[in-house]
Amino acid sequence: MKRKNEKYFYWAFLFPCILAVSLVIFIPLLYGIYTSFTDSDGYNMAFIGLENYSRLLSDNQFLHSLWFTIRFAIVSVIGVNVIGLGMALLVTQRTGKLSNIFRTIFFMPNLVGGIILGFIWQFILVKAFTGIAQITGISFFSGWLADTTTGFWGLVIVFLWQMSGYIMIIYISFLNSIPADINEAAAIDGASSWQTFWRIKLPMLAPAFTISLFLTLANAFKVYDQNLALTNGAPFGSTEMVAMNIYNTAFFQYQQGYAQAKGIVYLLLVAAISLTQVYYTRKREIDL
Repeated sequence: MKRKNEKYFYWAFLFPCILAVSLVIFIPLLYGIYTSFTDSDGYNMAFIGLENYSRLLSDNQFLHSLWFTIRFAIVSVIGVNVIGLGMALLVTQRTGKLSNIFRTIFFMPNLVGGIILGFIWQFILVKAFTGIAQITGISFFSGWLADTTTGFWGLVIVFLWQMSGYIMIIYISFLNSIPADINEAAAIDGASSWQTFWRIKLPMLAPAFTISLFLTLANAFKVYDQNLALTNGAPFGSTEMVAMNIYNTAFFQYQQGYAQAKGIVYLLLVAAISLTQVYYTRKREIDL
């Protein structure tokens, strides 16, 4: 009788979670999949089969946004993990108040909201950089965010500035879990700091790479607020990322069925990339 009651209690506590996940994720996903096969404009809906998906192959703006986002994700993922690992190594070299202060400073950008962060950096890259260009006469600081190249690097800089401190925390936790005896043994054997890092610390950070790469990939592919605040896709949609392209299709062009098709394709692409990354990095953990 006691086991039976425990079973009922188990499902009673689990049911609200299942209901919430169903209402927020599974039901909207299924509805979105159905909508992607219609010509929905938000009010009217008619089934049109695979027409929305076939349109994607000839949608140059969507394909450009997709390629722009992929390039952004590659550069950002590499940059965030290199900078985050570097900062983690820096603050774990010494202990004390100074180390804690630097950890706080490095992590603080992650606490700033994306849209606010975008407007702050828009002011820096446009107003402040223009002032520096006028004072110094250095052309490098003029015209930032005015073309595709500087718009791309502006988005990358903001993403790196915000995410690196967050990823640093993950690397710090794994670096601190490395037994001190191993580092001491390496020092006794005459290993340099670089050899200790390359031969001991880096292999033992394999689980951290799995987590950090997954998080940075997921965040890089779904950037919208910073894209809106910094460039809003300008000039002429050349810095428009996929999230913004889907949003504009749904709520400015009122083609919600077509936007859902874009979203489903994008979901499958990001899921495939993320699962592939997790598979290979986990396999690397086992090999090590």
